[in-house]
Amino acid sequence: MSKVCILGAGSWGCALAMVLDSNGYEPLLWARRKDQADEINDRHTNSKYLPEVVLSETIKASSDIEIAIKDSEMIVLAVPSQQVRSLCMSIKNIVNPEQIIVNVAKGIEHTSGMRISQIVEEIIPGAKYCMLSGPSHAEEVAKNIPTALVAASKDINISQKVQDYFMNKFIRIYTNSDLIGVELAGASKNIIAFGAGILDGLDFGDNSKAAMMTRGLTEISRFGVSLGADLSTFSGLSGIGDLIVTCTSMHSRNRRAGILIGQGYSLEETQEKIQMVVEGIVATEAIYKKAKELDIEMPITECIYKVIKGEIDPKSGVTDLMTRSKKHENETIFKL
Repeated sequence: MSKVCILGAGSWGCALAMVLDSNGYEPLLWARRKDQADEINDRHTNSKYLPEVVLSETIKASSDIEIAIKDSEMIVLAVPSQQVRSLCMSIKNIVNPEQIIVNVAKGIEHTSGMRISQIVEEIIPGAKYCMLSGPSHAEEVAKNIPTALVAASKDINISQKVQDYFMNKFIRIYTNSDLIGVELAGASKNIIAFGAGILDGLDFGDNSKAAMMTRGLTEISRFGVSLGADLSTFSGLSGIGDLIVTCTSMHSRNRRAGILIGQGYSLEETQEKIQMVVEGIVATEAIYKKAKELDIEMPITECIYKVIKGEIDPKSGVTDLMTRSKKHENETIFKL
């Protein structure tokens, strides 16, 4: 069997290990904490992240990152986006040029605004990189609920190899050469999902959420195209597909966090209650600043940024959006 290393033993890393295991590969999860690795090896559970799931005995874990990476054909980066840089720094002298690096974190770096592929290329030049994205909750993938994803790489041969690794009767993988679009769609949709949650927390209805999702898709598409993405990507799995699932499901940390903000909880209280990284909160500031720098119109993102910063309350933010100047729906969608 071919060994695959998964760096990160959270819910998504663990769910992907289950997929690879069922496909006949030998997945090895790297966990930062030895007690978590011991639990996976001894009890075949990951109680903090997937409490109702029993893992196959062939799924192993280690807290030694060198052991995890050694002899692996593929390395999956399954840590939050803000941890990718430090993780890459720790493995840059261990990775060999033939290993494929697959990122599954949907975010951009807060301090630099860089996409994950740019971070990986900066630290591990020439890496065989692929982004795996799309509408997917780890909780459902772990239960073999049919899911469609997209593997994006500048090199079609790499995305096709990743497609082969993960595809089975429960997981359908499409390939896409628009790496910029897939990465930006995955990061920016979290902002809109956070906003959709705020609307739910305010007890607004389906009308409001539909408007948020539709106009949100317009502005994240505008942002992506301005940075070199293909517009069609935003109507695909990593765009509207992921937007739908993240805005509507209680599995979504971004939506759940938004609900708490809408209900009046502070940002600190919200993060404490969620107890996992909320990528939408981090992405909002990074993308807002990038949009301002490039003069890209993103009114929803700007409104959510102001709510997060405590400059306005959620209800005032909705009023601000609703009372903007009159527009034609397709007026100046893109500034190229």
